[in-house]
Amino acid sequence: MKMHRIRVGSIDVEVIFKDIKNVHLSVHPPQGRVTVSAPHHIDLESVKIYTATKLPWIKKERSKMLGQDRQPDKLYLTRESHYLFGKRYLLKVTKTSRPNVIQHHSRLELRIPDHYGEEHMQALLYKFYRRELRSKLDKLVAVYAGKMGVPVPEFGIRKMKTKWGSCSIERRFLWFNIELAKKPEQCLEYIVVHELAHLLERHHNKGFTALVTRFCPNWQVIKKTLNELPLYHG
Repeated sequence: MKMHRIRVGSIDVEVIFKDIKNVHLSVHPPQGRVTVSAPHHIDLESVKIYTATKLPWIKKERSKMLGQDRQPDKLYLTRESHYLFGKRYLLKVTKTSRPNVIQHHSRLELRIPDHYGEEHMQALLYKFYRRELRSKLDKLVAVYAGKMGVPVPEFGIRKMKTKWGSCSIERRFLWFNIELAKKPEQCLEYIVVHELAHLLERHHNKGFTALVTRFCPNWQVIKKTLNELPLYHG
């Protein structure tokens, strides 16, 4: 599939032509990226005209997303709030020769050497997030792959600016946004189902929606919750 980029008013739009019957316009969190999926029989100019008629709605949706609460920059100080799978923890910074993160009942203890600065502390905490997220995903991906009747795919974790997850159908490989480690577990389950569904149905069509609904019946509520939660700053 070849992607085209057009500009409608002051907004950049990504256009992909697919084997579908109708035009699908989407505004994606967290930055308000705009995409259009269009049938092959429609030309690019027609897509541009169609998108122009939807500009008021696009601007309204983007305004909501860009105005969404964002987490402030972290300073990695004792009693600073951090989140793990939707639960709030207070940070405790302890000086030690062996860097590590220890999870307590209501605290995350960040054990660091004297020379550690903010970048070192962030990297250490994200190493912890990656480990915790992978542990959850190992189980969820295997469970839902079994339920959905697909071979268990490999997956990776990385920082992603505009998506919570993605699926390489050809490689049968899934990517998950590391920020999911901060969100409630039901959000993680929804993203797992969403990406696995792509292994059975490439496009966001009725068949795809039916699959997600079957294995995650309240996905629309969860999606709304996920997209309304505070975003990582930067």
